[in-house]
Amino acid sequence: MPSRVNRRDVIRGLGAAGIAGLAGCTGGDGDGSDGTTSGSGGDTTTTTSSSGGSTSRTLKQGVLLPTTGDLADLGAPIRDGAILPQSLLEGETDFELDFSVQDTQTDPNAGQSAAQTLRNGGYPAVTGAASSEVTIAVSENVFIPSGMVGCSPASTSPAITDLEDNGLIFRTPPTDALQGEVLAQVAVEQHQASTAATMYVNNSYGQLLAESFNSAFQDQDGQVAQEVSFQKGQSSYTSRISQALNDNPDVVVVIGYPESGIQLFRDFYSDFDTDVPILVTDGMRSASLPADVGNPLNNVTGTAPLAAGPGRDYFDEQYQAAYDEEPGVFTSQAFDATAVCLLANAAAGENDGAAIAQEMQNVANPGGEEVTPSTLAEGLEMAAEGTEIQYSGASSAVDFDENGDLKAATYEYFGFQEGGGIETLDEIQFSA
Repeated sequence: MPSRVNRRDVIRGLGAAGIAGLAGCTGGDGDGSDGTTSGSGGDTTTTTSSSGGSTSRTLKQGVLLPTTGDLADLGAPIRDGAILPQSLLEGETDFELDFSVQDTQTDPNAGQSAAQTLRNGGYPAVTGAASSEVTIAVSENVFIPSGMVGCSPASTSPAITDLEDNGLIFRTPPTDALQGEVLAQVAVEQHQASTAATMYVNNSYGQLLAESFNSAFQDQDGQVAQEVSFQKGQSSYTSRISQALNDNPDVVVVIGYPESGIQLFRDFYSDFDTDVPILVTDGMRSASLPADVGNPLNNVTGTAPLAAGPGRDYFDEQYQAAYDEEPGVFTSQAFDATAVCLLANAAAGENDGAAIAQEMQNVANPGGEEVTPSTLAEGLEMAAEGTEIQYSGASSAVDFDENGDLKAATYEYFGFQEGGGIETLDEIQFSA
């Protein structure tokens, strides 16, 4: 694994000239902008709220998440979690809030185009992206070269840890280096599995999570007989499923997204033994999956990062009140990603990516007066005044390590409900 330079030291090492250069790439403070940009298809997706008052500064925040494409089923609720702080803060703070929401279409090229729209609009910090493949592309080609902070609420690939990112890239879900261990533990303890097969979407998320599971499963004396990759959006997965089941594994691990998962499971229940236990991951934690497949998925369970922060109850209440539905996977992580970016912006005192990046750990990690989702407005004021704070979120304590990854996380072992919905079967604590 490549060596990693401490992100705070990198930012500090930029110096005044370097920070000024990065500010130019992100459009500087940007307070003179009207905040209107176009999303996918040219629709205006920017909203601005203002309460006026003694603080005359605008906090600019981009949101870059999939509302179309393979992750649309999960991406729209995640987007809703990301923009929820704006409506909760309206009228509660003297800061003006300028949000621009863009659709990645679950596609690296479309994601980069949308990220460039945010850059051109002067948005120095972004909640996004969701797919690890898209996050890596927009980070390497837009965020990092432009000096923008990216804080993903859903990208879990271990490859993100080792990006040469100048301290600009963070995330509020845990790395899949942890989830692979959780999957292996579940396979052994819940299914008494000694053999397994993996089916994984052929991108960074699928490949590296499969590798993480394989390594952890083998450490528990398990054997992975078949490792089968698949492409998104195929009309049939029958041949790939047949390959995975070739050696009669005790359990099959399927890593992918809902759109492809629907066809994959339809093929499975049409042509194969439905008693084989299947484990899925967070990418397929969709409450509508059984209805979409046309099968109750009784043999399917899964693992996903679980919202278990001190602000979880408040977030759940506010999300349901705003959207008339239960929060889903990564929705609380999206709220926390936006909240930390806003707090870091307030502490930085300017809409500048390098300055915001330097404050991300300062406003989130232990040490200081606690700020939670319910006290976010007060937290912004404290951050602007220079008060030392620590944000404890809806999804977790949001304690970043030197790579911008979480130090610890809680995972959910879940099952599907026949009539629609997700059932939590167990909670598993894991630390890096």
